[in-house]
Amino acid sequence: MKNISIYWLFAALFLISCNDGFLDKSPIEKPTEGNALVSYNNFKAFMWPCYEMLSDKTIATSFTNNGQDSHYRGDMKAGYLESKGVSGFNSYAFQTISSVASGNGWDFSSYIRRINIMLSRVNESTMSEVEKEHWTSVGYFFHAYWYMELIDRFGDVPWVDKVLNESSPEAYGKREPRKVVADKVLERLKWAEVHIGDFTKRNGANTITQNCIRAAISRFTLREGTWRKYHDLGDYEAYFTECTRASALLMSAYPVLYQGVDGQPAAGYGEMWTTDDLSKVPGIILYKEYVPTINPHGGSYYEHTSAHNVEMNQATVDLYLMKNGKPILNGASGYHGDKTMYATFRDRDPRLYHVVMPPYKVKAGKGPEGYRTWSYTANPADREYIDIMKPNESCANPGIGMKRLPGQNWSASLVPEIPRLGTGAFVTCRSGYYVWKNWDNWEESFNNGLLNTADKPIFKIEEVLLNQAEALFELGQFTQEAADQTINKLRDRAGIARLVVADVDANFDPKRGKYYPIGSTEGVVVDPLLWEIRRERIIELMGEGFGFYDVRRWRMAPQFINQTAKGLWMPKSALPAGYTLLNEATGVSDGTTGSMTEGYVFLFNSPLVEKKGWLDKYYLYQVPTTERLLNPELTQNPGWD
Repeated sequence: MKNISIYWLFAALFLISCNDGFLDKSPIEKPTEGNALVSYNNFKAFMWPCYEMLSDKTIATSFTNNGQDSHYRGDMKAGYLESKGVSGFNSYAFQTISSVASGNGWDFSSYIRRINIMLSRVNESTMSEVEKEHWTSVGYFFHAYWYMELIDRFGDVPWVDKVLNESSPEAYGKREPRKVVADKVLERLKWAEVHIGDFTKRNGANTITQNCIRAAISRFTLREGTWRKYHDLGDYEAYFTECTRASALLMSAYPVLYQGVDGQPAAGYGEMWTTDDLSKVPGIILYKEYVPTINPHGGSYYEHTSAHNVEMNQATVDLYLMKNGKPILNGASGYHGDKTMYATFRDRDPRLYHVVMPPYKVKAGKGPEGYRTWSYTANPADREYIDIMKPNESCANPGIGMKRLPGQNWSASLVPEIPRLGTGAFVTCRSGYYVWKNWDNWEESFNNGLLNTADKPIFKIEEVLLNQAEALFELGQFTQEAADQTINKLRDRAGIARLVVADVDANFDPKRGKYYPIGSTEGVVVDPLLWEIRRERIIELMGEGFGFYDVRRWRMAPQFINQTAKGLWMPKSALPAGYTLLNEATGVSDGTTGSMTEGYVFLFNSPLVEKKGWLDKYYLYQVPTTERLLNPELTQNPGWD
């Protein structure tokens, strides 16, 4: 049972009336725009709805009830993950991103307006100076958090730091330069870091604190610094320095990584998304809390159903290191090849097993009351990953453990084998690599999506370690000591060999990724050490929504998005009806009458063969046309006119 110190986002249910949408509701104390904000509790009640920002659907790293509609989307856009539908191709790869009249994340009226109302009333309140500084800091945090998103999407944006109405000239102002706005965001975050008070006894432990602000600084300064560097904006070193400062303070405050409780390899990594109470987990800075009957979600349930459509492609599987710390194409890796899924997964970074359901095969039976039972097959090889992940021994009565094998659907029906291509109504995918990051056995699943209560992280030390590693490299300071303090802490928990900086040369990974400087169509191979730092980030944060932010700030979008999507290697004779193999020479399907006898499962045509692919205009979002009609002073981003 959770110790509810604060109701967090769902506290607004008690503080506000029963209209739809937090921002349309009025707190019982009615501290609204038409009434004075006077007391500390007035301000607390008025700001509760801003916590909804941390699960806003337009923010790719947010969790919102189920994965495919929330945190998976950012990595699907980046090309790390795929949609299993035959029409689920990457919209950026095939240039099907349509013009937008409204929305697109361009919003200055909801969160920003509420924050500015609150900030405008602080000095008129009866609060003490310390209390005033605290709520100003909280307001600055939320204002900055939303502006981090606005800058990432649109670059230049209007700076709105006061309450506007239809007659306000600022409501029809121009877009401010990105660098000017970003500097203001950082200025506010740094002010808030110094001035926020320790009011967790009055607000609750899981609320905005100094460390939350430092986590936002760490995230924002790395994102903005790399954008400035790789998009030729200049003035980026101060951002990297600020990232290392804030990150180092957090690393000192959160020195321990969570090791998990379920006894699987890399358990602490996997259980970050499947744990009942993140307040007990080391390294969690801020999280979204879920409680039965108040605000349950459907994250685990959804992944036990036929509706879940998220899978991984072969290129992303190939990014995972071997347990000895070597890339699969390194001559010393010991890679077992990809002719079976068992071989592909053997001796790989165990974090892969917590994102993609590993292969197995069992014999199905039927027990009392119609529940499925299972037993091992006569072939010991079929149980290799059951032994690694631990067996699901309570198949007739689910409720034990995190990610156990064999799997079941929401109704406890058995998944007899993985990979499972078109062989059943549930837990199937086209690539063979079924994503199950939110899946666990202990959460209740019925034919109702909103019963799950696993908490979900918002800020955690693992991201901070990766931010620190990357920023230090950009400053020319990534030494072996830095590797040991950052990336190697993550590898130690995962159970793979440490990164040895001196070993990483041009031959360490013969298939390093490319970035695409402005004006370049050929691309430039990424520095070997930087590629390993970025790889670690991709793997550690896989499925958490950071991908589309990262490939754009690195200018590596074509590397990931233009690649031909393919699934696992299979004999043609084993393909289910309707499936074909990819002809890599042509970049399209070999067809049902093709000559190939084995190969990678075909997912989608090569975007480049279809003369499509990533366009430079996609680095920034389109300013909605309606907004430009309402405000003729707004310019459009390049390529969207």
